[in-house]
Amino acid sequence: MPCKPLRLRAARVLAEQGWLDHAVVEIDAAGLITAIVPQGEFDLDLGPVWLMPALIDSHVHGAAGFDTMDASSEALDQISMHFARFGVGAFLATTVTAPLPAIEAALREVKASRERGLPGAELIGSYLEGPYFTAKCCGAHPIQWMRPLDIAELQHWLDIAGDSLHTLALAPELAGSDEAIAWLRRKGIRVLIGHSDASYDQTRQALHAGAQGIVHCYNGMRGLHHRDPGVVGAGLTSVCDIEMIADGHHVHPAAVQIALSCCGEERLVLITDAMRATGMADGSYQLGEMSVTMQNGVVRTGAGGLAGSTLHLIDAVRHAKEWLGLPLERAWALASRNPARSLGLSDLGSIAIGKKASFTVITPELDVVETWVKGVRIACQAKVSTQVEMTKECTRESILNMDSSAS
Repeated sequence: MPCKPLRLRAARVLAEQGWLDHAVVEIDAAGLITAIVPQGEFDLDLGPVWLMPALIDSHVHGAAGFDTMDASSEALDQISMHFARFGVGAFLATTVTAPLPAIEAALREVKASRERGLPGAELIGSYLEGPYFTAKCCGAHPIQWMRPLDIAELQHWLDIAGDSLHTLALAPELAGSDEAIAWLRRKGIRVLIGHSDASYDQTRQALHAGAQGIVHCYNGMRGLHHRDPGVVGAGLTSVCDIEMIADGHHVHPAAVQIALSCCGEERLVLITDAMRATGMADGSYQLGEMSVTMQNGVVRTGAGGLAGSTLHLIDAVRHAKEWLGLPLERAWALASRNPARSLGLSDLGSIAIGKKASFTVITPELDVVETWVKGVRIACQAKVSTQVEMTKECTRESILNMDSSAS
């Protein structure tokens, strides 16, 4: 006998075609959306909340005291659950420049954890940020572990990670970068440009060779000058994706507005670049091989440079809405639709029939209430009252066995 679909109702649903009031979203046993109707019978009324496409964090190192470089299943489980509690339905586990054995261990664990599945936000794969950078724009990447590009070494990463290796960032001024970019693209790896002192022409050449975007634009790169546009100028005037850390510390709100004016809403991708201090108290932490300090939520190296963020993606959306004057649905797309497209995830990023039932449930004030991942209710904040007490585990079976007021 076919499994009965699960029907959710919310006060507002941001579907792919736009806002729907009091709509019902139907989910099958595989966690896919099978129907979206303006009104109808339902199994669970989520209450006076808004059902949104799940947020996607395409550049994140860690949170809750854990980091991808810990290379442990516990670390990835904790990171997954932490971000699910703040509305993230999928993420890319990001490494840092470190000794090769440390990177190898992290890639192996991401591969294994992706195969077994995580308890919270879905793990898309790994993002190799480093070691192919330039010392001049190292940021929080230790220069002693930076390496030249080598195709055999790139193949080594693929041998370890398999198809879980999704993205690799590099500095295009390194020798052999065009060859490496073309090789990586043939292997299906997304290539971004970052931690680079490349000129405008070098960056444009790398984009022509197949690079697809800019790592946390403005940070860790040659800045924009009217006689030397550099990485920033090339990125903002090319058809490529632009990562942006909209936390108010890494980038001034006006600079985010400038980027949006140049590249348009389709190419701006909100990220967090969050590290293990996210959600934790001020103090000392490790970022890969480097000791860093968080004070008032801002993480810095001993030299005073920024070292990742403690940003949650929902706050980046809130900032984009406020700073850029965007309506919520357009600000939200910068952290859902755009990363899904950038990552090649056709089954995420919007609420539409056939896509994964991964949702962020929010109040009108943009507080996260709960997160659903592939049709499963993962994390609840208990900010509002619904038919099901949010502090308890809520399974498909328990919902379908409830008496619905609309049935």
